[in-house]
Amino acid sequence: MPAAPPREHSKRDTAGTTSPIVNPHEPGRGVLLINVGTPDAPTPVAVRRYLAEFLSDPFVVDIPAPLRFLLLHLFILPFRPKRSAAAYQKIWTERGSPLRFHGEDLRSKLAARTGRSVALGMRYGNPSLRAALDELVDAEVTEVQVLPLFPQYSQSAWQTAAVASRRLADERNLEISFIPPFFDHPGFLAALADGARPTLEEFEPDHLLISFHGLPERHIRRSDRSKEGYCLTRADCCKEIVEENRDCYRAQCHATAQGLAELLDLGPDGWDMAFQSRLGRTPWIQPFTDHRITELAASGCRRLAVICPSFVADCLETLEEIQIRARESFLAAGGEDLRLIPTVNSSDAWVEVTAGMLDE
Repeated sequence: MPAAPPREHSKRDTAGTTSPIVNPHEPGRGVLLINVGTPDAPTPVAVRRYLAEFLSDPFVVDIPAPLRFLLLHLFILPFRPKRSAAAYQKIWTERGSPLRFHGEDLRSKLAARTGRSVALGMRYGNPSLRAALDELVDAEVTEVQVLPLFPQYSQSAWQTAAVASRRLADERNLEISFIPPFFDHPGFLAALADGARPTLEEFEPDHLLISFHGLPERHIRRSDRSKEGYCLTRADCCKEIVEENRDCYRAQCHATAQGLAELLDLGPDGWDMAFQSRLGRTPWIQPFTDHRITELAASGCRRLAVICPSFVADCLETLEEIQIRARESFLAAGGEDLRLIPTVNSSDAWVEVTAGMLDE
């Protein structure tokens, strides 16, 4: 794993803060929830600011810095913010970004359930990690448990959140510990299944597609613990977790999907899995969600349910990419209806699971 970056000193950032829920029954102990982030508004200016921070992270765009700068400023930022802002406008609510308000709801419920000071920080955008940790310091917290809200490990989500939060915690002399990826945690899988059953019973789909966020293939190979090369070398390399692939995002996604299918009593023909949200021309892990959706429609599937268990809060990738765009593609290819199953968000079951993780 990459080493944490050198310690830095910077001015305190309070932009976009949301005060933590503080409870005196657990003095000195706090919780930091981390998600990837969201623009402050569904506008090109706000989206550009968010994308500039997000895509400048070498854990996300892992190419030499000069090439990353050119890619970002010549090919992405001049064009993508306007398109992305239009997508965000389709899912924005009176409470703002769904990813943010679901995180705030989880934070409030978790604090009430555990009696601890809880803060929400975003790896990019607001409320920032720096602001969230400062709020915990103001609440006289000295020990912080960090829960990155990413079920499966990846360098571009879990690892960058861990490195950034550790650096900021060291600056504040905070003791910090991390809750590991929970891709096969029985409580997480049960919360997903419990949340899915009402939609499955009411909608009666012909098929369930379990869609995960995609990653470049090079990220998968980088996580390979073998000396010979194990990951992506054969068709079944991700079917089970072994020493060589225990840090492999794709293998962890397979474990999540298999565990969820078993809880939902789905036979091998009743579900499959795919990967969405690819970007650029570099090879990304397959199968691709958009391809699979049209293939299912062409093969006679008329009612398709989709669940996205690499996200614990519904967001642009679920609400716009799947519920809107993927549904349009499915209907255009001959399908009758596509239904997005909400993820765990701030459900009572998920609150109980997160509270339990803090004590494991």
